[in-house]
Amino acid sequence: MGSTPTFWQYPVQTIFEPPPNHLAQVYMLERQLIMQNEMRERQMAMQIAWSREFLKYFGTFFGITAVSLTAGAIKGKKPVLIFPMVPLGFVLAYQYDMGYGTLIHRMKGEAENILETEKSKLQLPKGMITFESLEKARREQSKFFIDK
Repeated sequence: MGSTPTFWQYPVQTIFEPPPNHLAQVYMLERQLIMQNEMRERQMAMQIAWSREFLKYFGTFFGITAVSLTAGAIKGKKPVLIFPMVPLGFVLAYQYDMGYGTLIHRMKGEAENILETEKSKLQLPKGMITFESLEKARREQSKFFIDK
């Protein structure tokens, strides 16, 4: 008991009404977080959709290339012509995994592992940005434009 209610615990009729003063910040923050998550989900969906669309075109290219190179290798008795299919096959496999496989889940797991065990690699140069550092940069920039 005594915990702050979350956005989802408000009754439906009060969602569109401003919450009490002490909950206004919580309400605004939760709305921002929901909006950021929605934007992240849309960006990920676009990335997966792009991969699937690219896979269609690249799969067609790979199929035509594989048939042509195989026919050329058999006809000309030059097995060297088949070697370009190896790197192209890796690209095809990657795009398939990105669009229809489990690559996103594996990447998410690796990202969670990095966040838990390799936190020092995520530090910003010169530390976290502060209000003071932003104001200092703004003042320097405004001096630069005024001097010109």
